[in-house]
Amino acid sequence: MRRIFSRRTQGTTACLPAVASAEAGAAVDQKHDGWEAVTPWVFALTLLLFSLDPSAALAAPLSADMIVSVPDQVLAFVDRGKLIARYSISTSKFGTGDSNASYRTPLGTLFVSAKIGDRLPSGAVIKNRIPTGETVAVDAPGRDAIVSRVIWLRGMETQNQKARDRCIYIHGTPEEHRIGKPASFGCIRMRSRDIIDLYDRVHIGTHVLITPRRIHDFVKPEEPSLLARSD
Repeated sequence: MRRIFSRRTQGTTACLPAVASAEAGAAVDQKHDGWEAVTPWVFALTLLLFSLDPSAALAAPLSADMIVSVPDQVLAFVDRGKLIARYSISTSKFGTGDSNASYRTPLGTLFVSAKIGDRLPSGAVIKNRIPTGETVAVDAPGRDAIVSRVIWLRGMETQNQKARDRCIYIHGTPEEHRIGKPASFGCIRMRSRDIIDLYDRVHIGTHVLITPRRIHDFVKPEEPSLLARSD
């Protein structure tokens, strides 16, 4: 199923258009933008695609896709129409959109442009895409950091073209009690155990569809894979 298919970061984040924050993190500091996670063969494939057709390089998913349902507050990982995994998430408490400084979650088709956090422990704090060495416990009072893993998204459509510069991520949060309802500042938040599991499943180029539609519009309840995991 080839679907055409995030925030103030309280004390640890920043990627606002005119301000520095961590979920708003930075359209700068490119040397840390996570491309070190690209394996040589994927990078070579991307270069080949780009040489043939620059637009194809921005849409080089190899297999599965992610579907993020805003009304369901669910992220489904789907392979050829089969549900592989389903996770509860948290999108923006300010709604959907892609305007600068809006703190909204963009809709439409995006893709994974970078992955940050290989082998970090659960709860490890990541600020401006760099591990700080600190680890935060689940639901630690007064802490709303980016933790565990970061999956950085780039938009593929006019309606989400600012997503990467706005530092729209899928990432772990210590505020796990808020998962399941809109609570972020634009990003897609997940429990640490879930973002670690998802991180290991996706690759650079994986498509992400963020949609106002329900998950069951894409994956029927009676059609999950036998390997599917659920929240």
